[in-house]
Amino acid sequence: MSHAIQDRPVATVKRSGSLSSARLPRWSPIAIAAGSIAAGIGIGAGAGWHSKVQWGMIAALLFVLVTYALTTKVEGSRQAKDNVATSLVWVCFVLAVVPLVSLAWVTISKGMEVLDGYFLSHSMNGVLDAEAGGGVYHALLGTIEQVGIATLIAAPIGLLTAVYLVEYGGGRLAQAVTFFVDVMTGIPSIVAGLFILATWNLMLGFGPSGFAGAMALAILMMPVVVRSTEEMLKLVPNELREASLALGIPKWRTILKVVLPTAIGGITTGVMLAVARITGETAPVLLLVFGTKLINPNPFEGAQSSLPLYVYEQYAVGTDAAVARAWGAALVLIAFVMILNLVARGIARWKAPKTGR
Repeated sequence: MSHAIQDRPVATVKRSGSLSSARLPRWSPIAIAAGSIAAGIGIGAGAGWHSKVQWGMIAALLFVLVTYALTTKVEGSRQAKDNVATSLVWVCFVLAVVPLVSLAWVTISKGMEVLDGYFLSHSMNGVLDAEAGGGVYHALLGTIEQVGIATLIAAPIGLLTAVYLVEYGGGRLAQAVTFFVDVMTGIPSIVAGLFILATWNLMLGFGPSGFAGAMALAILMMPVVVRSTEEMLKLVPNELREASLALGIPKWRTILKVVLPTAIGGITTGVMLAVARITGETAPVLLLVFGTKLINPNPFEGAQSSLPLYVYEQYAVGTDAAVARAWGAALVLIAFVMILNLVARGIARWKAPKTGR
């Protein structure tokens, strides 16, 4: 019996073109952005629009439209949609960065006109608000003391509250604490100041002081610390807790030696966000601290000043010298918050658990 095997034709695939489709060059986004900016400036100037914001909006719109049109023609509609989404992200990023850069530039340029050693080491004692001279030392000292006391009050309470909610909470008490923390997050600063004014000053009879302002600032700071710390503790893997508990280590020691060091970077960032928020508050200080031109190193007795209150008072005067001092104090305030952030991040990196060999 013979088996006739007939060869069947084998289908072959021919490459009709290149495997890689046409793509725009890498420098095309930069070229499109430069052309859009030039076109936006030309259109805005030709139309008689003097606002740079209008020019920027036209340039952003042209950037997105030109990107979509060119990508559709060269790479296809699917890749064009992806590039448009990327372009929108970049446009939103630029729209967010430009005001920040503009604010920093204006503050630095105007604040550096009066910022020197004399400005940082003298107060306004004996200097009229309309006159040139004077300094910001008394306000800087007040801000350091008030923010420091508020942090000493709010950071431990907020940290322990977050530890309870994440590690121990789960019943009605935890739900109630979470609810009140959410409510406190939206409390206006003036309400916190009025609460301390009604209890500490009116009911208990204490006078204006930096400590009273610090208590109001602590009320504003606590919910931010609780929420940020709570989220950071939730990111710690449960395997670390389970491994520590399996070795017979008590839960409190596990939290202290394993959980908190693992999340120390995020916790520090949350605390610094809260510090940055309260550092610029004026309403509680105006109600409870009153402000003064003199140097008062005692935060527990007598009126004090602060940098936000100093900026408000000097800008309200309206003279050239007072406005210049206001810009200088604003620059000092920004530098103060920046230095605190850098120091806190350095401490967090130093205390964080080491990885690798």
